[in-house]
Amino acid sequence: MTSEATTPNPLDDALLGRIRERAAVHDAENTFFDDDLAELQASGYLRAFVPREFGGLGLGLPEIAVLQARLAGAAPATALAINMHLVWTGVAKLLHDRGDDSLEFVLRGAADGEVFAFGVSEAGNDLVLFGSDTEARPDGEGGYSFFGTKIFTSLSPAWTTLGTMGLDSVSPDAPKVVYGFVGREGTSSKDDWNTLGMRASQSRTTILDGAHAAADRVVRRLDPGPNPDPIVFGIFANFEILIASVYTGIGQRALDLAVETVTKRTSKKTGAAYAADPDIRWQIASASIAQEGIPPQIDALARDVEAQAPHGAAWFPKLVGLKVRATENARVVVDHAIRVSGGSSYFASSELSRLYRDVLAGMFHPSDAESAHSTVASSLLGPA
Repeated sequence: MTSEATTPNPLDDALLGRIRERAAVHDAENTFFDDDLAELQASGYLRAFVPREFGGLGLGLPEIAVLQARLAGAAPATALAINMHLVWTGVAKLLHDRGDDSLEFVLRGAADGEVFAFGVSEAGNDLVLFGSDTEARPDGEGGYSFFGTKIFTSLSPAWTTLGTMGLDSVSPDAPKVVYGFVGREGTSSKDDWNTLGMRASQSRTTILDGAHAAADRVVRRLDPGPNPDPIVFGIFANFEILIASVYTGIGQRALDLAVETVTKRTSKKTGAAYAADPDIRWQIASASIAQEGIPPQIDALARDVEAQAPHGAAWFPKLVGLKVRATENARVVVDHAIRVSGGSSYFASSELSRLYRDVLAGMFHPSDAESAHSTVASSLLGPA
């Protein structure tokens, strides 16, 4: 981790202001954030996790968690999509810090301008990292070709390399869950992203039809089911913490907008500012109390990841618990903000209206509430 005095800031206020101005247009038109991506690349943000010796910014998970919350406050869909690139670069950094250079090509690729996407989710597959409906066919030379369908592939219009997974069911030691990185060849993207919120992320369905990972881009072959391999931990840790950060940023922006609104509005009935109304003050205070509780939790767990804290089997309950608390809490905060801001927030042109739609996506990211509660219950009570 870098010291505060030397920590670079790739998200200055001017850049965030431009990104915020474009967010409403992308949402209304259901378009991808090409300009945001170009500016974020130019600022070095896509190299944030990359160590300085590889040409990156050398930031750690605690710093990037804060930056992702700031980016989400400007444009939630942009932050959510960038999260997926950051997850892979974060996993690569985590492994590198632990003496494992199997994903060093990810760090070097990011330094050279590659954009990494996350091609793991499958419709109806609640095994997530522990199994796959995608077929991974060995090529006889250590590489694999992937055949299957992945959903929620953020950055669909722009990624250059897709980190994906599938099941090898034919090798002598099968079955094995295979993780590999593929290029665009052998893939196609459906133009099917027409959603309630997070529209600019363009998280389209991806068809893998022979997408090939050469032997040096096949990074793991693991037994199906829960696995202690560091890549599984790295994906969980970075994904859950950075997802929590994005939705916490949405909550903070909603709270800021609510404070601004009630400070400016005046009651026709009393002549007093809405900010003086006891009920509104209670709502604002409730939102702030809820909001303030999450960033310290994100920071503490991110620092534990960096420090390789010995949480053992408790890691997964901690990570899924953080994700659920942060995403559910953000919905509560946005709801408070909507309630005090009046009927204008119901119009599609309102930023609060967009935040209200965007924040709902938090319930769909792994681990969902059901899976998280099962994980935590098993850690406390043993298997059912």
